[in-house]
Amino acid sequence: MARKRFKPEEIVAILREAERLGSVQEVIRKHGISDQTFYRWRKMYGGTGAPELAKLKKLEAENTKLKQLAGDQALAIQTLKEVLGKKGWA
Repeated sequence: MARKRFKPEEIVAILREAERLGSVQEVIRKHGISDQTFYRWRKMYGGTGAPELAKLKKLEAENTKLKQLAGDQALAIQTLKEVLGKKGWA
């Protein structure tokens, strides 16, 4: 069975549906997810509304950019050390 990726908006909708229906097992079967996945989502996204979700997406994007920048800087430093080492300066 192919694994489906849910968007954060879909995850919040599934959690709201479970709250509304009161039957977690029914929602889990309906959407084809495991118990562990549902409870992990509830831990991450529980009590999250639309504004908080937008902030979370923005912060995740910023975090990704910062990680990329740090990786690029580390690569540049490593390259400089290699070049200086070959010339006998380091």
